[in-house]
Formats: sequence, structure tokens, C-alpha cells
Amino acid sequence: MDLYQQLKSDLQQGRFAPGTVLKQTELAALYAVSRIPVRDALTRLKNEGWLTGHGKRGVAVPQFDPLEVEDLYLMRMRLEPLLQEFAAPNLNGETLGRARDILDAMEQATERSPELSAAEIGALNWQFHTCLYRSANRPTLFAAVEQLHRQCERYIGYQSRGLDYQATSQQEHYQLLDLLQRGDRKAAGTLLEQHIAAAGRALVDHLRDNT
Repeated sequence: MDLYQQLKSDLQQGRFAPGTVLKQTELAALYAVSRIPVRDALTRLKNEGWLTGHGKRGVAVPQFDPLEVEDLYLMRMRLEPLLQEFAAPNLNGETLGRARDILDAMEQATERSPELSAAEIGALNWQFHTCLYRSANRPTLFAAVEQLHRQCERYIGYQSRGLDYQATSQQEHYQLLDLLQRGDRKAAGTLLEQHIAAAGRALVDHLRDNT
């Protein structure tokens, strides 16, 4: 794992608390690397929204923002069912089979390792949804949804630690796949919207109560 991925994983898992100022010299010593890869990793993470500016050239871990989470899930719950609706007519047995394989892999991974990192769970979750969404053949809409998922990434670890939601999420994934296999697009769209909304509202409430 390169330094960028390691820092991103550590941020996601809460190694650095919101508001922490990150200094290149201290990080270089912590990760036993030179300051150049630290500088490059911090610049990339700042550009992706994982870090925020501090002072003239410094960076800090941003505070969790319930309003940002609310905006993100409101956009997702409107765009993702639309993307899924475009994808539904193009879903075939092979694609649906791959999606089920991803869900099964997530299930097996969490059973083998209950302490599976939030980053790994998040990656598998996105693999499942992107397996379905790519069939829409709507690259601009897909890119917008993908960007929203990237913006949600830094909250996944907090959600995973603060809320026991993974089992519910996984059950809804299987239900969604079953509806798509039966060709019930309307019910699948409704379930996806509810799936996103419930997780988003739970996280917003949790952040408002605990930050």
C-alpha cells in the first residue's frame, strides 16, 4: 500500500481526529518516508476533500458536517435510482450474477473478519452498485454518482464505527438484486431510494448527536 492509500485508510478509520493539523515532518517520521511523498499525498487528499487548508500551507482533518452528509444523500437518493432505471433494461444474467458474487464475497469477508475495515466494506459496496450502474451506458450521470460516492468515503469509517448498519445494508442489497432479477424496476427504484435515505438520515442524526 502506497502512502496515499495508507493515509486515506487511516483517515477513514479515524486515526486522526477531526480538527487535527497534519504536519509533513511528523507524518514523514510516523510513516518512515521522506517529506516528498508526504507532500504529494497530502496535496492529493486535499484536492479530493479528505483534508482542508490550515494556515498558509498547512492541512487539517476537516470536521464532520451533518449538513454536507444531508446534501450528499439527498443528491444520491435522486440520481442513483435514475441511473439504476436506465441500467435495468440492459441487465442480463451475467451482470446480475457478478453483482451477486460481489455480495457473497462481502458476506464471506465480514464473516471471516468481523473487523474488516470500513475502507474494504466501502470498496465492496461501490463494486456492487457500479456493477449494476455501468449497464445504464450513461457516462456523465455515472461520473456524477461516482463523485458523490467519493465525497461520502470519509464518512464511511465513522458510520461503520458509530452505527451498526452493515447487516441491514447487506440485507437490502440482496432484496434489491432479487427485485431486479424479477424485472420489478419500480420496486427496485423505491427500495434503492429508501436504502440511501435511511442510511443517510441515520448518519446525519448520529453526527448531530455526537459531534
